[in-house]
Amino acid sequence: MPLALLVLALSSFAIGTTEFVIMGLLPEVSTDLSVTIPQAGWLVTGYALAVAIGAPIMAVSTAHLRRRSALIMLMGFFILGNLLCAIAPGYWVLMIARIVTALCHGAFFGIGSVVAASLVAEDRKARAVALMFTGLTLANVLGVPLGTAFGQAFGWRAPFWIVTLLGVASLAGLMLVLPKGEEVRHGNLGREISALRGVGLWLSLLTTVFFSAAMFALFTYIAPLLRDITGVSPQWVTLTLLLIGVGLTIGNLIGGKLADWRLGATLAGVFAAIALTSAIFSITSHSFIPAEITLFLWAAASFAAVPALQINVVSFGKDAPNLVSTINIGAFNTGNALGAWVGGAVIDAGFSLSHVPLAGSVMAILGFITVVLTFATARAKGAALASS
Repeated sequence: MPLALLVLALSSFAIGTTEFVIMGLLPEVSTDLSVTIPQAGWLVTGYALAVAIGAPIMAVSTAHLRRRSALIMLMGFFILGNLLCAIAPGYWVLMIARIVTALCHGAFFGIGSVVAASLVAEDRKARAVALMFTGLTLANVLGVPLGTAFGQAFGWRAPFWIVTLLGVASLAGLMLVLPKGEEVRHGNLGREISALRGVGLWLSLLTTVFFSAAMFALFTYIAPLLRDITGVSPQWVTLTLLLIGVGLTIGNLIGGKLADWRLGATLAGVFAAIALTSAIFSITSHSFIPAEITLFLWAAASFAAVPALQINVVSFGKDAPNLVSTINIGAFNTGNALGAWVGGAVIDAGFSLSHVPLAGSVMAILGFITVVLTFATARAKGAALASS
């Protein structure tokens, strides 16, 4: 694998860390900026919404640039946003800084995944995308817990200074190792928009939404579920999250290899595995060791879908791969919000926390259905073209 893929992985590690680290520092932010916990929580929601809304806008805005130039510019925005977070004198400046940072998020992952796939042979594209996204999974395994601990020890601003330095290192790496021979791309808004036509593409994007919804319906409420249903200590909650992070990383790498082998079968199998492990966890959550085993398998199954989902949408939007790949990042974030809402709705309806995984299982079943419809549509279109 080219060195450029490692630099893209470092960049995704920095971006993933800055997105999620603030969740562990909401009490410190709330106290320092004199806002309530729910108001501090909007810093997380605002970021996710900015990713979903800003991703396609940034993709179209950079359509005329070489991908190398676009990634370097986006990393510059990322550095600026984190620097503003580190020095923000008040709540609204911090919110604006988070939005500035989020604007680069979706476009960077979207364009970066296209670049990652272009660096390798056809039969290794999904693995290349998986390697880039390994940085995102490692952000959850290492970046977020370490950043949280560092912020609790030295103040909530400290992690943003560290991520700013990571951004500078990523920028230098991008400038040094990304290929320079790419031809200038001539942006055409009409062509970009026309690439969004087709049932297959929108089914693929809907598949991504259901994937994230299936994952975050459970993941959002994993801490209270472990505490109140499984009965583990706060220390074991942290260790369980670490175990989940390891599962996510392993699943991501395995999923890349499987997607290069058979894309449709991989997606169908992954959604079936997510539905099954989520349903099983609603039972095993009452016992410590079975719960830990189930969560590890659930995590591995979940992130095995990520590279396949990214390759899937690009295959249906070949005329504007940057745009559709970036919109898919927005679809991930839309699914995050949907999953959190669905899991919360289960709790608000009076059901036990142990029923929340069943909501994730339902979302995974819906995702399985969209996978079947997506590839049935592709086969029907291929048959129609062959007959004409």
